[in-house]
Amino acid sequence: MTDTPTLAPASTTEPAAVQSTLAGPRRGARWIDHWEPEDEAFWQRTGRAVARRNLIFSIFAENVAFSVWTLWSISSALLVAHYDFGFSAAQMFFLVAVPNMVGAVLRIPYTFAVPRFGGRNWTVVSGLLLLVPTVLLAVAVENPGTPYWAFLLIAATAGFGGGNFASSMTNISFFYPDRSKGLALGLNAAGGNIGVALIQLGLPLIVGAGGLFGLVGASAAGVDLARAGWVWAALGVLAAACAWFFMDNLSVSLATFREQITVVRHKHTWIVSWLYIGTFGSFIGYSSAFPLLIQLQFPEVPAANYAFLGALVGSVARPFGGWLADRIGGARLTFWNFAAMAAGTVVVIVAVDAARWPLFLGAFLLVFVTTGIGNGSTFRMIPMIFQQQALREAGDGDRAAALARGRTEAAAVIGLSSAVGAFGGFVIVATFGVLGLVNDGRVPADAVATAFVIFLGFYVTCALLTWWNYGRRGSALSGADI
Repeated sequence: MTDTPTLAPASTTEPAAVQSTLAGPRRGARWIDHWEPEDEAFWQRTGRAVARRNLIFSIFAENVAFSVWTLWSISSALLVAHYDFGFSAAQMFFLVAVPNMVGAVLRIPYTFAVPRFGGRNWTVVSGLLLLVPTVLLAVAVENPGTPYWAFLLIAATAGFGGGNFASSMTNISFFYPDRSKGLALGLNAAGGNIGVALIQLGLPLIVGAGGLFGLVGASAAGVDLARAGWVWAALGVLAAACAWFFMDNLSVSLATFREQITVVRHKHTWIVSWLYIGTFGSFIGYSSAFPLLIQLQFPEVPAANYAFLGALVGSVARPFGGWLADRIGGARLTFWNFAAMAAGTVVVIVAVDAARWPLFLGAFLLVFVTTGIGNGSTFRMIPMIFQQQALREAGDGDRAAALARGRTEAAAVIGLSSAVGAFGGFVIVATFGVLGLVNDGRVPADAVATAFVIFLGFYVTCALLTWWNYGRRGSALSGADI
């Protein structure tokens, strides 16, 4: 067996050295049948360039998907400010929460779709599915008689964008060697996460609602939210086209459902999923709720000017978290990051009680940074945990086979934990909605503070779980550089 990949004819931009190693497809177009990123010679000669190309277009597709997933985070605030549908604050929070829940559920089948259909093939499908929520949004907002239940169903279809993350991360995890997974997964995830900031920044400008710190005002024709639906529908088609022409499928990523689902029996699957609720669940939950919280708690502040900042700093921090975890260890970084997240939450509670906008914004942005760092460090932990576990179970047996099994299990856990984490985002937004329901549709400051006290308690459990299982001297994996 050679150390060169076997795949269908690549793009004309592929290096000549790689072009000469290409053979005809064995399963169809753009399948790579041999992939060994841990082999340094293979990686330097061929693997790095192919992996980078797939990462670039994976990031673009995931960015568009994340934007669509959180479309309603900013659309709901604009509906309150510029449309007269008559929905309560509690109803608007549930309108934001529903895509999070659906996206969390869809991440499970999306995880298993890559080993079944191939990463490139599924990226095409997931890009085209984004036409459903975007086109439906454009139609709904142009009809003043659209009922709340219809908006709720349309918002639910935005969950298609949330499912994309699981398949994208599962796919990219196979392309990169273990030594580079933290940074690669961090970049891939950050590229998607920053889609939240882009839609919260770009949507108000596109629809004429102003934003960008007052540098752009509302258009003379008024706010046209339907315009955003058509723009992101076109971007979904573009993402699918880029995946079709420039991405590849890896044969080594293929696995049966039975091989992957065995990870639900491992306790570490659920431990890292719990931690990911604390990091990613907080990121997507706070990103979704932030515009509405500003609009409702500080009505004198133009939400469109600041709504995107939280998602932006959280997204930018994610690859830094993966990079730093590669160097000092994911478990150590994750533990101290949860401590910082808890401290930031305390300051948010103080700011809400005191109704101080500058303190609220600063503390919330600090919490967003910790969600990004924690996202990167937690995902770096997963490959390390499952490969170490596979090696321990193999004993003196076949080390290569154990490592291969560990990579397959880690890829499945990355997808499953992302689903659980996304459900945490639904819980966060729904908590604000439930507290609004018990307050006659309003969300007063004391109810918001109560919600953050609940979240604070959860972060404490995350820090304790990290220390007990991966940092405590004497724990099974404490010396494994997790």
